[in-house]
Amino acid sequence: MAAAAEEEEEHKPQQHQRPGTSSRRRVTPTPAPTPTQTPPGYFTVELVMAFVCVTASLVLLPLVLPPLPPPPSLLLVLPVCLLAVLVAMAFVPLDAHSNVVGSSCFRPI
Repeated sequence: MAAAAEEEEEHKPQQHQRPGTSSRRRVTPTPAPTPTQTPPGYFTVELVMAFVCVTASLVLLPLVLPPLPPPPSLLLVLPVCLLAVLVAMAFVPLDAHSNVVGSSCFRPI
């Protein structure tokens, strides 16, 4: 009986289908995660354990280690120099004509 059904199916005129699609199998989309669920792979167990270890070390190590001596004065000047360079770079005017990468929609006057 199954053979007769297969023969009838073979003799039926085939409907035109797009290439790469199949009429026998339907792909159901995966449901989107609900707002209460985190997407898979967002926080792995290893990442949570790393966060816990870093937090514990930041809390416990200052209580256990002895106080450190102050750094040399040259090292204290370094952040001030970096800030001065960044402020200078922010306020130095640039030559805009030499930095043109592509064409603009505005015509030069």
